[in-house]
Amino acid sequence: MGQALLGLLPLALAAALSTIPVTAAIFILLSDSRRRSGFAFLTGTLLGTLVVVTLATLASQALPGRTRQHDALIGRLEIVIGAAMVLLGVVTLTRRTVSDAVSGSRWLDGIGSLGVLSVLGIALALCIRPKAALLALAAGLAINRANLSVEEELVLVVLYTVIGTSTVVFPIVATILFPRQTEPRLVAAKRWLLANSTAIGAAIMIPVGGYVIVLGVS
Repeated sequence: MGQALLGLLPLALAAALSTIPVTAAIFILLSDSRRRSGFAFLTGTLLGTLVVVTLATLASQALPGRTRQHDALIGRLEIVIGAAMVLLGVVTLTRRTVSDAVSGSRWLDGIGSLGVLSVLGIALALCIRPKAALLALAAGLAINRANLSVEEELVLVVLYTVIGTSTVVFPIVATILFPRQTEPRLVAAKRWLLANSTAIGAAIMIPVGGYVIVLGVS
C-alpha cells in the first residue's frame, strides 16, 4: 500500500492546492457568519471529496475485462484524463486576464451571507467541478491499479480526502479557534489569491496531467 500511497500523493497535493475552494473558504472566514458557514463549507468539502473519490474508485473497479485487459484500459483512461488536465491548464493560462480574476471572484462576495444549506451545496458542487473531477477520477484509477484489499483502498480514499482538503480544513479550524490571530493572514491570503489563483491552478494542472499520462503509459 505504501507504493500506492506514493503514487496517489501528487494527486492529493494537487487537490489541496486547488485555489477555488481555498479562496471560497477565506471569503467565508472573513464574513460575519464565519463559524456557521465555515463549518458547513468544511463539512461539504470533506463529504463531497470522500464521496466523489469513492465513486471514482468503484467505477474504475467496474471497468470490463480480465486482469491484463482491465489494467490496459486503466492505462488508456489515465492517458486521456492526464491529457485533459494538461489541456485544461494550457487553456486556462492562455485565456487568463486580470479582469477574469476580478470577475471570477464576484460570485464569492456574498457567500458568507448565504444560509448553511446553500454554503453546504456550494462546497459539494465545488467537488465536481472539472479540475476536482479529473483529479478524483485519476485518484480512483490509481487506487484501483494497486490491486489492494477493500480495507486498504478505503484507507487510501480517506488519506486522499484528508490531504486534498487540508488547505480548506486547516484555515477554517484555525479561524474558529483563533479568529483574531488568523484574520490578518486571511486578508493577505485573500488579496494574493485573487491576483494569482488562476495562474497557480492552471500551472499545477499541467505537470500533474503529465504525471497521470506517465502513469498510464507505464
